[in-house]
Amino acid sequence: MDIDIISEQENPMLHRTDVRFEVQHDEATPARLQVRDSLAAKLDKGSDEVVIQELDTKFGMRKTVGYAKVYETAEHAADVEQEYVLERNAIAGDEDAEAEEA
Repeated sequence: MDIDIISEQENPMLHRTDVRFEVQHDEATPARLQVRDSLAAKLDKGSDEVVIQELDTKFGMRKTVGYAKVYETAEHAADVEQEYVLERNAIAGDEDAEAEEA
């Protein structure tokens, strides 16, 4: 799986960078978490700082275009993003983990 960055736009008000990217893949469309981990590695960020918002694969193509939000810290992501988006990207807040253990 090869990831190419199409564009990056700084968003200082929300402490993030909006990234449009393209993924070339050999098999089926890769899972959201695989794309998130690969994109985080390419951008030298932690996986919990990257939120994949959109993945779009055209039928029969081996190319996926996506949109991600790369936050400065995981706390900024938790403050800004909606809960279902955080769950979809496997970014859990510390409060949720502690509540489940109790």
